[in-house]
Formats: sequence, C-alpha cells, structure tokens
Amino acid sequence: MPRASMNAYLIVLFVLVAGLLAVSLTRLHTVKTGADFLVAGRSLSAGVLVFTLLSSWIGAGSLFAGAENAYRNGMASLWQPAGGWVGLLIIYFVAPRARKFAQFTIPDLLETRYGVATRVLAMIAIILAYTAITSYQFKGGGDILALITGVTPGQGTAIIAAFVIVFTALAGMSSIAYVDLVIGLSVTVILIAAVPVLLHHAGGWATVRASLPANHFQVLGPLSIWQAMGYFLPVFLLMLGNQSMYQKFFSAKSEKDARRAVIGWVIGTIVLETIIIVIAVIGSALFHGAPDLKPREIIPYTARHGLPALLGAILMGAIFAKVISTGNNYLFSPATNIVNDIYSRFINPKASNRQVLLVSRTIVVLLGLFAFAQTFQDSILTVMLYAYTVYSAAITPVVMAAFFWKRATGRGAVWSVSLGTVVTVGWNVIPKLPLPMAFSPMVHLMTNMDAIYPAVLISMAALVFISLATPPPTRAQLAPFAEAAS
Repeated sequence: MPRASMNAYLIVLFVLVAGLLAVSLTRLHTVKTGADFLVAGRSLSAGVLVFTLLSSWIGAGSLFAGAENAYRNGMASLWQPAGGWVGLLIIYFVAPRARKFAQFTIPDLLETRYGVATRVLAMIAIILAYTAITSYQFKGGGDILALITGVTPGQGTAIIAAFVIVFTALAGMSSIAYVDLVIGLSVTVILIAAVPVLLHHAGGWATVRASLPANHFQVLGPLSIWQAMGYFLPVFLLMLGNQSMYQKFFSAKSEKDARRAVIGWVIGTIVLETIIIVIAVIGSALFHGAPDLKPREIIPYTARHGLPALLGAILMGAIFAKVISTGNNYLFSPATNIVNDIYSRFINPKASNRQVLLVSRTIVVLLGLFAFAQTFQDSILTVMLYAYTVYSAAITPVVMAAFFWKRATGRGAVWSVSLGTVVTVGWNVIPKLPLPMAFSPMVHLMTNMDAIYPAVLISMAALVFISLATPPPTRAQLAPFAEAAS
C-alpha cells in the first residue's frame, strides 16, 4: 500500500479509537449504580435505541460471515439476514412487553416464569453462545488491523481483544449505547456512499452480473432450500430471543420508546444488510481469485483495493467500529448474567453499588479472555452458525413461550434448554472426534445436516410434551407476563 494511502488509514483508525474512548470516558461519570452499568439507568430514548440495536446486530456476523456467504453464494446469501428481518416483525409486538417487564437479563425473565433451574441453565447457554460471537468480532477486527497496519492477524486479534475488553469494562451499557449512536449514524452514511463508487469502478451492475455465475443472482442460487433455511433459521430464532436486544428494551425510557425503536431498526437492518451483501457481491466480481484474499475479508479487501484512499479508509474504519461495537455488546451481555444471576442472586444479595461495579468489570475481563481463547477457528461463518444455533435452540423457545404460551412449565423449560444446548454442542463436536468406523453413518449425518434442525426440533418437542405432562404453572408465575401483555 502506498505511504499516503497507509497514512489515511492510520489517521482514520486513530481518530476512531480516540473518539470511542472519549465517548466512553464521558459516560463514565454517569455510572454510579449497578442499574446504570447494566441498563443505563433505563433512560434510553427511541432514537438512541435504534442505533444501538443496529450496531449490536450488524457486526462481524454480517460484515465477515455474511460477506463470506455472499462471496460464495451471491445474492442468495440474503437468506441469512432475512431471518432477522422476519424475526423483527414479531419483535415489534414483544418489545413493549419486554420493557414493561423491566428486568436486567433473560435469565431474570426465565426464573420468574419457570424457576431457578431454568435461569442457571439458560445462563450457561448464553455464555457459550455470546462468547463465541464475541470471539469472531475479535477475529474480524484483527483481520482489519492486519490489512491496515501489517501486523499479523493473530497480533491484530490480540490488540482488538484488549481494546474491547477495556472499553466494555469502563462504563457498561451507558457507554455502549451512546457509542453505538455515533457508529450507527456514520456507518449508515458511509455504506450507502460506497455502493455507487464501487459500481462505477466495476463497470456497472451488468458487468458485475456478467463476471459471476448466473446462479449468484437467483433466489436460491447454488443453495438447496434446506441449506437456505439452515442460514435463515438460526438468525430468525436468535433475533426472537436475543438477550442483548432485550437488555436494550429493558434500558428504554418507556414501552412506547421500545416499540418506536423497533420500527427504525427494521428499516435500518433491511437497508444496511442488503447494502453489505451488494458490496460483497461487487467485491467478489472485482477481486475473485485474488491470491491474498480470504473470502471472509471481501468487504475490507474491497474497501482497501476498490475505493479511493480516503473513502476506503473511512469505510474500513466504519467496519472496524462496527466490529468493536458488536464485540462490546456480546461481551457485556453474558457479564450481566454472571453478575445479576449468580453474584447478586446467590453470592452477595446485599452487595453495595461499588461492589457490583467492581465485580461487573472483573467478569467482563474474564469473559473477554475466554472469548479470546476461542479465536483459533478459521471460518467466521461456521462459528456464527454454531453460536446462533446454541442460542436459538436453548433460549428462544422458552422465551417465546414465556410471553405467548401459558401452559409452558418449569420442567418443560429445563429439558428444552438442556437438550437444545447439548444437541447443538454435540452436533458440532462429535464429527471432529477420532471415532471408530462403526460411528461413520452418524458422523456423516452430523456433517451433512445443519445442527439447527435436530436441536430446535428436540428442544421444542421437550418443551411441549413435558409441559403438557406436568402440572400447569401457578397464577403467581403467570401474573407478571399477563401484566406485561396488558
């Protein structure tokens, strides 16, 4: 890269990091209680919520995993984000109920409805899923640093991990939400501006289509319907039960702000995720087969090689910011589980605000190190699908049942969460073990069938049949949800 171009990238990166730290330090003085750290004092307006929801949802999963999917499958990769879009139509009706319920975490909600055992099991599933998601934010950010600065991807990943851990530990949700507001606004403008410039560079959309296989522009593309649904369902189900999202709703000023935020989120998500896929497709037409290109890096690679230096630097900086933002959210979320669901619930119920803040920051650091330990896996798309499936099978069925199915019971929920987690983890781990030849048919099935199908079906079957076979929940268990629905 020419020195002038390199300088542009480094200047943008420096300004971005300085800006993020400035916002975080500015918000630091507002954090005086556990509620300030965990849910921003329940003070977020609809406008802030829209962009913090966008920034937490669109990260490395879209910019690296979704782009890798687009590089391989073209516009058919829209099946992946479409799961989130459909999920948002349901979330529109759930958001005000979640805000009225006004807890800190999903396990809070699940204990109220199903009991302590469900709370603890759900927390384990959330930690497994969210630290995996955080790990590929670290990896995506490391890729960007490697492209810009010349450090190795491993060194870049370590630098990003350290930055995200420190940044998240400073001011919690208050810091995250207002940083997301800045990032969400800037990324929206930059991504939209990049498309016409890239199209001009590529010679127009007709040239892009002519440069790629015809099936990259068909509804299913090279995918079967089962493969397409294998991308759609994990995203759809994660959206319905996403703890990070519910924490944002718990942080809203009111139920009205929560519902208004979903409308803006729907529009923003459809626009931005479609633009991301389009940029990845244009990039694959321009640079397909480049010897130094990894498919997951197609968007930052395109920013560096397909745009003027300044615009490319700004787009690369925007991608970097989105990765950091999403890493913050998914690292922060399981930390609140441990603090709220274990420390404050069982270890020190009378903890002072100072103690809660100290423990919260310590847990952020420990979980960040656990997430960093998972960055050894190469494909971000593979890790994303695994993490989404753990969450989709273990958490989403019991969350939706809490709001919409009065007959769901604590025993049904315990079995649903347990089996959803075990089946997903086993489906991904067993094929990698050195098993005897007698297990070959089972390994073949697990290798060729997406885990989402058996995991969700078994989880939902356990929830339904065990609930119907056990005594119904008490009025006291149902009362908070009836009030939230009113």
